Amino acid sequence: MITYDPIIQKLNSGLFTEHNLSVEVLRLDLIHPEISGNKWFKLKRNLQKARAGNFKTIITFGGAFSNHIAATAAACKLEGFRSVGIIRGEETENLNPTLLKAKENGMLLHFVDRESYSRKTQEPFKNELLKIFGEHYLIPEGGNNEEGILGCTEILKPEWEHDIIFCACGTAATYAGILAGSRVDQVVVGISVLKGENTLVKDALDQLHFVFPTQKFTLHGNDALDKKVISESCITNNYCFNGYAKLDKQLIAFKNEFEKEFTIPLDYIYTNKLFYAVFDLIKQNKTKPNSKLLLIHCGGLQGNKGFEERYQLG
Repeated sequence: MITYDPIIQKLNSGLFTEHNLSVEVLRLDLIHPEISGNKWFKLKRNLQKARAGNFKTIITFGGAFSNHIAATAAACKLEGFRSVGIIRGEETENLNPTLLKAKENGMLLHFVDRESYSRKTQEPFKNELLKIFGEHYLIPEGGNNEEGILGCTEILKPEWEHDIIFCACGTAATYAGILAGSRVDQVVVGISVLKGENTLVKDALDQLHFVFPTQKFTLHGNDALDKKVISESCITNNYCFNGYAKLDKQLIAFKNEFEKEFTIPLDYIYTNKLFYAVFDLIKQNKTKPNSKLLLIHCGGLQGNKGFEERYQLG
């Protein structure tokens, strides 16, 4: 079992001094070489539940470049489970770096077409998995279930005195856990990486109401950024750029400049958009002066090689 010893790194910049801000990064990417970032928090309780139920096999889902697939394979190897990854898309002889690493860590890769994959939560599909692989413990895509959300409530520590906490959002499970684990005087801002209608606000509220039915949560969308300063917890997709895992030259330039100045590696899909958004919001004076900001680095660095190969970068 991985031990969580939080590493918080302070960022020093003239921009932050100019706006009277303290900016720190929670380096979840340093938790483990392969099970990094928020992934361990979404997996740990699922694996504990699987062990309590005497399951030997873990099945989960993801795309060909999925951080969740990579982390699950590594975690199952570490914890002694057999792992199966249901991969969206056609099988290819030349596996990308993500799937190659998952396979090296003992994961059996089972490819399904996109139409079949869209039915992954339906009973006929689950029954088919049972016939093929036998008894197993099923973790949904991204670790997006009650155990995953509860695990993410452990990311923050109650003694941390941050005023605003920022994290990237893909399914909103991590965000939901962070919001539930935050103090009432803290604002949690989610930066959605998804293009289109901002449905993650509803998704996060639905998840929170399911996991914590007796608690009341209030969550805003892009409207929270229309106010003079950010004062309410929200999820915004104002920084989705071209959409999930799409190339954007402005983001690439920011990533290169940021890494050169602060020597903290970012992933192309999640943390790049997160850090860009925070810097932009600071420049817009959307953060109250004398505030203490915490940016959660959710890992995902394993996907950089595949992204660079896909878009011929570097």
